Parts: sequence; structure tokens; C-alpha cells
Amino acid sequence: MRAWGKRGVAACAVAALTFPHAPAFAQTPPSAELDPAAPLDPLPDIGVEWPDMNAPDAPPPINETQPGPVESAEAPPPAVDIDSSEARRYSVAIDGLQGVDGGDELAKAFDAQSALREGRGESANAAQIDRRSRADAELLAELLRSRGYYDAAVVPRIETAQAMIQVVLEAEPGRQYTFQSVELPGLEAAGEQAESLRQTFAIQSGEPVIAQDVIDAGTALQVALGEDGFASAEVGEQQVEIDHRTFTASLVLPVQPGPVVRYGQISVSGQPPFSPSHIETIARFEPGDPFKRSEINDLRRALIATGLVSSADVRLVPSADRQVMNVDVRLEPAPMRTIAGELGYGTGEGVRAEASWQHRNLINPEGAVTFRGVAGTKEQLVSAELRRSNFRRRDQTLGLIALASNIDRDAYRAKTLQLSGLIERQSNIIWRKKWTWSYGADLIATDERGVFEDLANKETRTFLIAALPVSLRYDGSNDLLDPTTGFRLGGRVSPEISAHGGKFTYGRMQIDASAYRPVSDSVVVAGRVRLGTILGAKASDIAPSRRFYSGGGGSVRGYGYQRLGPRDADGDPIGGRSLAEFGLEARIRLKAFGGNFGIVPFLDGGTLTTSSVPRLGNWQLGAGIGLRYYSSFGPIRVDVGTPLSRQEGDSRIAVTVSLGQAF
Repeated sequence: MRAWGKRGVAACAVAALTFPHAPAFAQTPPSAELDPAAPLDPLPDIGVEWPDMNAPDAPPPINETQPGPVESAEAPPPAVDIDSSEARRYSVAIDGLQGVDGGDELAKAFDAQSALREGRGESANAAQIDRRSRADAELLAELLRSRGYYDAAVVPRIETAQAMIQVVLEAEPGRQYTFQSVELPGLEAAGEQAESLRQTFAIQSGEPVIAQDVIDAGTALQVALGEDGFASAEVGEQQVEIDHRTFTASLVLPVQPGPVVRYGQISVSGQPPFSPSHIETIARFEPGDPFKRSEINDLRRALIATGLVSSADVRLVPSADRQVMNVDVRLEPAPMRTIAGELGYGTGEGVRAEASWQHRNLINPEGAVTFRGVAGTKEQLVSAELRRSNFRRRDQTLGLIALASNIDRDAYRAKTLQLSGLIERQSNIIWRKKWTWSYGADLIATDERGVFEDLANKETRTFLIAALPVSLRYDGSNDLLDPTTGFRLGGRVSPEISAHGGKFTYGRMQIDASAYRPVSDSVVVAGRVRLGTILGAKASDIAPSRRFYSGGGGSVRGYGYQRLGPRDADGDPIGGRSLAEFGLEARIRLKAFGGNFGIVPFLDGGTLTTSSVPRLGNWQLGAGIGLRYYSSFGPIRVDVGTPLSRQEGDSRIAVTVSLGQAF
């Protein structure tokens, strides 16, 4: 009998083993006496000379042949001794895999483990090549057996031609074995679910004996049992018996389903001190729901994803009648506090230094408090923020923020006090969601200097603003930071009331869309569109900080931050009520560097006006090229662009550095 485990495939077993008869031992009569001085009878001659132990080891012969058709493994070409100390380069070829089931996969597995492949391109002496070829012959034979070719034989042959050695592995797969019977004893205890579970184990009589398929089917059965409520189910070892006479195999996989159970109570211990009710909020199940093993695994991952837990031990505790499975959670804490800093420079934004202190569970559960400060040539800010993750439901976040800022841009200067609250449904790298949304409220008091009615005159005005922003986003792309297929679509609406010498209302609306399409293995074409408008008020009545702006690394590259659009008499941007932008780029991965680097030529365009409808005949274009480094956590981008519709005051070059693609 033979069992296959998840680590690999064992050698085949024979159903009925036969042994030759052992020779009978000679019997000596009890009365006979032995003379210890008598000489021994001469040993029979077996035709083999005794080796000379003082002679040096002879190198293995290498067959010196001219290139030609491969001969059979039974009749290798005559061997010709060559200098075994000479280092020579070699190539590797496999013959005999034509028509083998799964030959391509088998060849890839061989390449990944081959000693010959690992040393290919480097010089080696005869002994090294011989040793590697013999090891690879056994490897290839083992791989063939894992595909059901239990009579497979592989013979290495070494040929030389000028300075190059060719190693040929001649394979004779033989006949592929098939399953004569497949039994799952004990599965009938699953009752009505037994038949569907049997279908999950996708191995049937008559199919080839492929070890990995059997292992995968056993894993699938274990998962299906857990998903159907069999919390204590056990799947035994696969036992495969090979019959070389009939080229068949029998498979026996014992199964103990156990009872179908439901979730019981949740208990929790350890740090941080989450309550059972908060664990129920994070879990995708409630007491009384049918048990599913995947939900237990999901709970463990979700607890780690909070960033507050270094390890989560989720144990299942059956009730006395084994009909209910209680869940016991023990938590080990992760570091709670973070101090962070950032120093940088941006065109139009100047020098900027930022520091923050955060306690990720100051208000239990999952209430992160962050104090943040910014000191720069164009911006100064202090803020306090409370962020409650998994607020009332899984993946829902409550954010409260209070800030005071002083911003000095080319477009405007603003001294602002702001209180904001936001509830949003989030997406992240681990659990990406198609649909996300947010809604909230802003209360803003701001003293702003900018252009209003007269383009030649800057004024300072005070605004009191209340806003109710709402957003909805759909993500049909395949990756959060580096999408290559699909599309994204998002919209944002913000009804606002502004008080300045009276009260008036207006609405800000914006739509963003992007799409991604691969045109080859290493090239992806990406495009985006942005449309925005403000309805209900003139541009001159709206606070400068609430208008639309365009230009910069996240907008139209090649232009400085907020530099695109209408300007005042001093050449400073004044913002607008309507906005239209587009972006096109080709993301080209460079295979010469292992695919870790890429270049991205791009073309961006935008139009910004003070009317409520964009003027599509007045585009300002920017073009350039970017460099991408594809790190383990996402692409790092450096984009260098230039304005094609350059105006007075525009720099010839604008550089952007950030994490993630431009869109």
C-alpha cells in the first residue's frame, strides 16, 4: 500500500509481491565433530577479478559521437574516454515525451528541479556532468511516475561535438496507468450531502493515476466538508495500490464526516480587549448560523488586518452534544503607537515637513487617534483625527477630524478652521470590493484671499460653509495599485451652503472614469476621463478653495500644481466652475530587467473654465515619459512631463514621484 502526502509523490507499490525461494541451509549431523584447524574449501570462481584498492578511480566514460539521430536507450553509442578533468560547456535535451499526458507541465517541473538546468551555461568536468545526468534521469523518471507512467525508464546519454557536450535524457514512458476503483469509505455518514461531496472528489474510475490530482481532490473534499458544516471532519491518507500486470490502480481514501454543526457563542481573551460583540461585528457569521470553515479562516485574517493584533488563535470548542461549535478567540497585541515623519518638495507646493503621532486603539475598539502637524513654505497645519474601523459593521469606518490650516498657493491664500465627519465603506488589498461609498458633513470657517470679480484685484473674504458630500465608486479592475484589465467609475456630489454677505447654495459634482487593456504580455494601455461642474453660483461668489483646479501629478502632468486654466493679471490661476480632463498612457514592462522596471509614455489634457460647462475646444496638453519600479507592495512612479500649450510662467519640466500608478 502507498500513501500520497502533500509534500510529494512516493514511488509506486506493487499489489502482490512475490519473493524467490530462499536457499536451504545445509544440516550438519549432531554426531559430527568440527576440526578448527581444517583448511577451508576454495571459494567458487564467479568470474570477477578482485579490485586493486591502490589504483586511482577511473573517470566515467563519455560517449564521443558525432551529432545525429538519437539511438535507443538499450543500445547506447560506444563510449570513448576523454580527459575527465577538462571543463566543458553543455546543453540538455529530453527525448521521448511526445504524447505524454501533461508533457508541458512535466517539462516545467523538470526545469525547476533539474541539476543540469541549474548549471547550464557554466563549464563542468566529465564527473560533474555524469553525476548531474544520472540524478536528472531519476528525477524525470519520478516525474513520469507521478503522471501515472509507472513503468517509465530514463537513460542518460552524453555526446560531444567539438567544444560542446550534449546531455540527452532518453525517456521510455510506457503505458499510463488508470484507476480501476476509487473508494471513499465512511463518506456515506454525511447523509444527503454524501453524493455532492463525492462529486467534489474529482477522481473517477478509468481516469489516469496522476498523484497531484489525487492530492488536490483530497484537499477539495476537506474544504467542501468544512463548508457544508462538518466542523470536525477528518480525511485520512490516500492509499494507492498499483497493479503492474493490468496497468491499473485502486484508490482508498477513508473519510470521517462527523456531525453537521452550527455556530455557538463567541468568547474572547487576550489583548487588545475586544468584546465578543465586536468580534461578532468583524465575523461574517452569527450564533446559530450553519458552520463554514472559510468563515473561521476569514475571521482570523480580519483580526490580523486590524493592525492591532500580532496573532489570533481561533479555536473551535464543541458543545456536549456536538451539535454546536463555540468559537474561542485569543488575541496577542501588536504595537499600538506609531510616530511618522515626512520631508519633501513639490513644484508649486514648496518645501514640506510633516510629523504625526498615532495610537491605533486609544478608544477601544479600533479607535485610532492621530495628531498631525505640517510645516512648510506653502502650508502649515495642525489636526486631530479619530478613525473607528469596523464601525457598527464590517469594513465600515467612522472618521472625525478637526483641523486648523494656513495655505499659501499661487491660486489663493486661506486660513481655515474645519470640522468634518465621514462614514465610508472601504476597500483594501486583502478584501477588495466592487462597490464602495461614503457620506459625511463638513463645517468650514475660512478667511481667503484671491480673485473675485476683478481679475486685476485680489481681495480677502470670509466664508462660512456647510457641505454634505456623498460619493459612490465602482471598481472592476484587477488590482488596487497596478490595474491591467477592467475599468473604474466614480462620482461625487456635494451640496453646499455658503454664507458671505448673505446666504446662497450651490452643488459641486465630479465624475471620474478609467479603463485598462493589455495589448501584449508586457504592454498595457490605460486611459482616464474626469468631468466636473459647479451649479447654482457664479465662480466669483464661490470661495477660491472650493473651486475646481487642474494641473499637477494627479491631473494634467507637465503643468505645475493648479497651474492650468484661467489666470489673473499677475499670471496666477483663479480656478473655475467646470473641468474636463483626459489621460492616455502605455505601461511597458522591460523584460530585460526581469520585469521589475518599466517605462510609461503619456499624453494628458485638460480644460478649465469659469462657466458651468467645459469648453472642449480649448484643451491644454502635456506629454512626457515615466519610469516605474514594480516593488512587492506596488509600483513606484517617477513622471517627467512638459506642457505642450505652455504659457508665461509655466515651467518647461514638471516632475512627480509617488506610489501607485497615476490612475
